[in-house]
Amino acid sequence: MRDEMPLAGLRVVELGQLLAGPFCGQLLGDFGAQVIKVEDPRTGDPMRQWGRERPYGRSLWWPVVARNKQSVTADLRTEEGQRLVARLIGEADVLIENFRPGTLERWGLSPDVLREANPRLIITRVSGYGQTGPYAKRAGYGSIGEAMGGIRYITGDPDRAPSRTGISLGDALAATFACIGTLVALHHRERTGQGQVVDSAIYEAVLALMESLIPEYQVAGYQRERTGTTLPNVAPSNVYPTADDEMVLLAANQDTVFRRLADAMGRPELATDERYATHGARGKYMEELDGLIAEWTSTMKADDLLELMNDKGVPAGRIYRAKDMLTDPHFAAREAIVRLVHPEIGEFAMHNVVPKLSDTPGKVRHVGPELGEHNEVIYRDLLGLADDELVSLRSAGVI
Repeated sequence: MRDEMPLAGLRVVELGQLLAGPFCGQLLGDFGAQVIKVEDPRTGDPMRQWGRERPYGRSLWWPVVARNKQSVTADLRTEEGQRLVARLIGEADVLIENFRPGTLERWGLSPDVLREANPRLIITRVSGYGQTGPYAKRAGYGSIGEAMGGIRYITGDPDRAPSRTGISLGDALAATFACIGTLVALHHRERTGQGQVVDSAIYEAVLALMESLIPEYQVAGYQRERTGTTLPNVAPSNVYPTADDEMVLLAANQDTVFRRLADAMGRPELATDERYATHGARGKYMEELDGLIAEWTSTMKADDLLELMNDKGVPAGRIYRAKDMLTDPHFAAREAIVRLVHPEIGEFAMHNVVPKLSDTPGKVRHVGPELGEHNEVIYRDLLGLADDELVSLRSAGVI
């Protein structure tokens, strides 16, 4: 039925904090999983405080990464908290954690112990370097994984130090691969009844995106370097100026598409010129070709250029900012941005669920919860704790 979300009935306990683990939980929650986030009763997830802008004293990042989740509190540094969470995990299908390897084991929550009590449990572990190997127990942030995985070295202009993207790319990639691994493990469990451990390392998630970087060096002795706004030997594919001082991206690196661009420029002969006729030739003469295109785009306003490119079937577009996304008709038509109501802030816009499913789509049901908002419903209704037990745990600071 269309009303039932595809991961309905799947219970996930999320022990992670900040981003690499919680983003995996967000992805599962987007498609209907019950995600129970366990937080420190004193401070909660540090993500509640992160983010550049804090209107109303509130993080604007927390409502996004914690959307669709329930929040309970438990002090995992106490035996009572560890026992409580062990009981909660015993009722779960999936456990997500992104602590430094060895932390769960110190708390008496090792995979062996947890899976002995719950053989169907899938334990999804996200870390900087993975659960094994000589670096496993090192502290690992996303930025370090980006550097080790190779993307930092090749990002930026060649005459400057390596740059980073303006988002937590390594964390998000590791979380996305962790989500894929979790879904694969769930499919395996359907056939065998057995859970397993999913081990997602940030540096390996970044490495997985690095195309042919490894064989280029191992086989051909070629070391990729920073190339600014272009990709090596891929042309034309760059940002070009316009008469009204805007920037437009054109991507016409395929032979047939380049012929259409040359025709639009009124220079059809470029498509048969030996310097530009093939993908390899255009890569060799990239700077020269980019100069010709920039000279032409500089004579046109951005709107006119984009209209012409669309008519000719040449991929082109502006470089969007948030304000462009909020007013773009295509974003609106596909509901790429959803607007919810935050209890204190009011209207709250954020990106919608990706990808779209035709029959069982995901949905953003609510923004991130208050700290411990679901203690009663989870600990009383799911675990069966009595009122006096809850009072005792609360008084002791365990929850």
